[in-house]
Amino acid sequence: MAEKTLLQQIREKELLLNIKIEDTRREAEEIILSARKKAEEMIENSEKEGKAVAREYYDREKERINKEIEQLKNRGDLLVISVKEDGERNIKPATEKIVKTVSME
Repeated sequence: MAEKTLLQQIREKELLLNIKIEDTRREAEEIILSARKKAEEMIENSEKEGKAVAREYYDREKERINKEIEQLKNRGDLLVISVKEDGERNIKPATEKIVKTVSME
């Protein structure tokens, strides 16, 4: 078996190193692609969660405002009824005063 020359041994080592460098480069590219994919998924999930939280907040606030509007309407309705009842109660005395005042002239 013939021994390899020093130059052949160096070339063989260079070839092996180049193969290792290419393997490492491929692994690095795969890691980068995987990391990008995970980052994109995280961004998508964050956007979805953000939209869901915003929607929940919007719905909750809208419901609260609708209840407040309903309460204000009820108060307004009660005020109208109260004013109407007061007016109806005062019709007879007011009519009597008007007739009395007009008859005295």
